[in-house]
Amino acid sequence: MNRIFLGAAVAAFAIAIAASVRIAHAQARDYVSIVGSSTVYPFTTVVAEQFGKSTRFRTPKIESTGSGGGLKLFCAGVGVNHPDIANSSRRIKQSEVDRCNENGVTDVIEVKVGYDGIVLANSKKTEVMEISRRDLFLALAREVPDPAGGDDLVPNPYQTWKDVNDALPDRGIVVLGPPPTSGTRDAFAELALEGGCKTFDFIEAMKKKDKRAYKAICHSIREDGAYVEAGENDNLIVQKLEADPGAFGVFGFSFLDQNVDKLQGSMVDGVAPEFEAIAAGDYPVSRPLYFYVKKAHVGQIPGIEGYLAEFTSDKAWGDDGYLTDKGLIPMPEEERMQFAADVKNLTPLELATE
Repeated sequence: MNRIFLGAAVAAFAIAIAASVRIAHAQARDYVSIVGSSTVYPFTTVVAEQFGKSTRFRTPKIESTGSGGGLKLFCAGVGVNHPDIANSSRRIKQSEVDRCNENGVTDVIEVKVGYDGIVLANSKKTEVMEISRRDLFLALAREVPDPAGGDDLVPNPYQTWKDVNDALPDRGIVVLGPPPTSGTRDAFAELALEGGCKTFDFIEAMKKKDKRAYKAICHSIREDGAYVEAGENDNLIVQKLEADPGAFGVFGFSFLDQNVDKLQGSMVDGVAPEFEAIAAGDYPVSRPLYFYVKKAHVGQIPGIEGYLAEFTSDKAWGDDGYLTDKGLIPMPEEERMQFAADVKNLTPLELATE
């Protein structure tokens, strides 16, 4: 009797184990999950499509959530319910590093994709704007130096570009740009606005005394309607710029490159946003692009290794790779080789930002 009972118990246990294995298998993902930057999204999409067509794996699923939104999802935890890769149009922040650590996301591989320029673009129906970073700061900052003089800051009073600089058009300031969750906005604030902000000596002097106050002045964008948050959909910005030739849009060079029949980029500090100028480091508003990979998911989620190999291949991100057709500015060969080696060896980033 005991043997019968024991045998039945063992059989039931085996059935339960088999069922749990089937459930676990059913819940596992069979595709790579990618979230993040709308700027990196077009490059990721091309690689994912190429990978899906040339392998037995499913095409990765990609969501354009913005860099900040993507890294928030990425850092929320390890497992099939969390993304495998986060695209970012800026380097990961210390606060995001801390969030990753708190949630057990510790071994992260950093991959620099290449370079991109941030452009101030408008419709080809009007003239090309020639502007400086100082002008951009005065046009878009929340607070600016008092036009009457002195070292005081006042709420931004400028209504037209001509108010900012007599050499600029006598048109109302309307700039469509990304929201705070976007890496493009972060980079625009750091490279363009801060670049103009620090040309004022009394603000530059704050940097040593109170870095937080300095950053708040240089990075804060006005909220009175001159700057319009247009979401993460760059295609929507293009439509609005076509409808309103007096407006400008802020987005990555790669997107301008895909819409040269409709849009033109402004010259910034005398340099046009062109492939060669960005590659040479001459264009002042340029930045590197990244994506981040969870090492814990490699080998667990089918296709991650193959997708990484495709992205870091010379045929994709090389000097004559297919991503250059989408506007990516390739890294120098030595830099590409280093990041490709880190990917191949799954070398984790030491989770600390510069």
